[in-house]
Amino acid sequence: MPSDHVFSGETVTLRCDIEEEVDWTYSWYKDGLITPCTERVYEFTSYESDSSKYTCRGEKKQDSQQSEISDSVTLTVSDLPRATITADPDRSVFIGETISLKCSIESHYSDWRFQWSKYSSTFDAGEPEKITSRETLTIEKVSMSDQDKYHCWGDRDNRPMKSQQSVAFSIKVEERAQAVLMIYPQNWLTEGDSVTLTCKVRSSSRGWMFSWYRDDYNLLSDSKRGAQGSYTISPAAVKHTGVYMCRAERGGYYTEYSHTELLWVITRWPLASPIINPSRSQHFHTDSLSLSCEGQSSSGWRLRRYSKRLEDCSSFDWGSETGSTCRISSLKTSDTGVYWCQTKSGEHGQPVNITVHDGDVILDTSVYPVTEGDSITLRCLQKSTNASNLRAVFYNDRSLLQTQTKGKMIIPTVSKSHEGFYYCKLPEGGKSPKSWISVTKSQSKYQISVFKMISSVLAASPYLLLSIILGVKCYRAR
Repeated sequence: MPSDHVFSGETVTLRCDIEEEVDWTYSWYKDGLITPCTERVYEFTSYESDSSKYTCRGEKKQDSQQSEISDSVTLTVSDLPRATITADPDRSVFIGETISLKCSIESHYSDWRFQWSKYSSTFDAGEPEKITSRETLTIEKVSMSDQDKYHCWGDRDNRPMKSQQSVAFSIKVEERAQAVLMIYPQNWLTEGDSVTLTCKVRSSSRGWMFSWYRDDYNLLSDSKRGAQGSYTISPAAVKHTGVYMCRAERGGYYTEYSHTELLWVITRWPLASPIINPSRSQHFHTDSLSLSCEGQSSSGWRLRRYSKRLEDCSSFDWGSETGSTCRISSLKTSDTGVYWCQTKSGEHGQPVNITVHDGDVILDTSVYPVTEGDSITLRCLQKSTNASNLRAVFYNDRSLLQTQTKGKMIIPTVSKSHEGFYYCKLPEGGKSPKSWISVTKSQSKYQISVFKMISSVLAASPYLLLSIILGVKCYRAR
C-alpha cells in the first residue's frame, strides 16, 4: 500500500508477507474481525467506512500451523477534497489591471498538480480546456474577454483520482475605476471642528491605496497614502478651505480622479461676506439676484463661486458684472453653489451658500452665520401665492420642530445646538430644500472693545497704530 491515507473511490492494495515461503493460506482482519479475503493480496475500492486497522496472519495448508499475527496498518479514508479559488487583488477588476487566481486544496498531501478551465472555452469545446497547470493563474492587462467563470482542480502523480472541482469563480471586468469622495459630517465647518474625507472605489473594495488632492490637483503634503481610505483634518482651520478630490492606486493602476467636493471652514470671527439681495439663502427659479463685494474692508475684492467648478462672475456667462457687483437676472438651478469674495492675493472672505429651487416652496432664513445669543427667524414662502401667512411645518434635519399658522418660526436665543439643516413643508403639498444654519461663538465684551479701539486707531491714523506696535516691541526688548 503506497500510503495509509487515501481518498474515497481509490483502490487500496494490502499484501501479507511471511518470511518462510511455504504454501500458506491467509486471513485478513478489520478492527479484529475476520474479512472474506483469503488471498495474500487484499484489494478493494475504498470508502470512508473502510477507515480501520488491518492485520493478517498465515496458516500452513499441510498441518494448519498458524503464523503470528502481523502488525496493524491504520488506513484513513476521507472524501475527496474540493479545490477553492481566491483572487488577488479582487474578483472585480478593471480593463488593464492584472489579476491572479490561486487554486488551493486543503490536504495532507503537497504534491498536487493544478489544472484550470474557463467556462466559455469549456462550453464551446464540450470539455474543459486546460489553460495552465500552475497553482496560480495570472491574467495580465485584463480585457472584457476575461470576464468569465473559472474552475480549478488537482491531481497527483501516478494517482488516478482527482480532487473535486472548485465552485465556479466569476471575474467581473469593468471599463474604468472611479474614485468616490465623501465628507463627514458635512462640508461646512467652524474653526476647531473635525472633518473626515473618505475615498472609495465604486464596485471594488480590496487592495487600494488612496491619495488626496486640493485645488487644481495639488497632492496634499501631509496626505498619508494608505488602505484605510480616509483623511482626517483636526482641528480644522480657515487655511483648510478648498476644493478636494481623491484618487486610488492598485498595483500600478490608477483610478480616475473623484468628483470635487468643496470644504469651507468658517472663522469664529466672521470675515467679509458678499452682500446678497434679496438677503436669503434660498431663491426661486427665474428670480433675480444681486451679489456685491462693495464696501469690504479691503479693496480689490472680486466675487467667485463654486458650482461644480470654480468660476468668476466675469469669466462665465452666468452673470453681469458692474464693479464689485454681480447680477443674475434669471436664476437657474445650476446657479446653486457657494459664493464668496476674494482678493487678488487669494484671501477668502466668509462664504455664503445659495440654493436655487425649481419648485413652489422655499425656506427664507439668514444666508450668514448666526451669533450665539442672537435670535433668528425662519419663514416658509410659496411662489404661486406670495402669501406671507402660510400654515407651515418646520423641521430640523428629520425632526419636527413646530407647526405655525403665520408661516414663520422664531428661535429667540440661538445656541451651538441649533446648528444644522432646516426645511419646511406645507400641509397641502410642497417642500423646501434644506439649508444649513451655522452658529458662531459670540465675542466677549473685552474682545469687542479691543476691536473697536483698533478700528478707531486705524480710522484716525495707521501710523499711530504702527508707533504703538513698535513701542511695545521696544519695551519687551528692554
